[in-house]
Amino acid sequence: MFIHTDDITAYIPQRTPIVMISGILEVDGPLTRTGLHIAPDNIFVENGVLTAPGLMENIAQTAAARIGYIAKQQNTPVPLGFIGAVKDLEILELPPAGQMIETTTVIGSEVFNATMVTGKVMYEGRVMAQCEMKIFINPQL
Repeated sequence: MFIHTDDITAYIPQRTPIVMISGILEVDGPLTRTGLHIAPDNIFVENGVLTAPGLMENIAQTAAARIGYIAKQQNTPVPLGFIGAVKDLEILELPPAGQMIETTTVIGSEVFNATMVTGKVMYEGRVMAQCEMKIFINPQL
């Protein structure tokens, strides 16, 4: 059950066709969980599976959704974020189109406008992808 009541694009800066989360499942302190129904016509689907760039973008948007969710709770503008670095990216499997994946990010540290997150994409109890990301937040719109 998604915890937001409006369109996910209210929480993230991405727009169609690059929206890679369907909704927010949980925001609890440093942890964020999102779900994505992988549409067969998703821009990152090839040969019936979600490709590695799609998985990485899904992790980044899960991190962005946390920031957007908090901004919405505080009635402040949703800031833009940029991926500064990706570390230890592992793509273990590619999930099939037409299915739902669940992605979790956990904040490791926040220093000034840089946030370190670890992310993991799951499908049917199996890890599909995982990595660490350094995300820079631009509070100016």
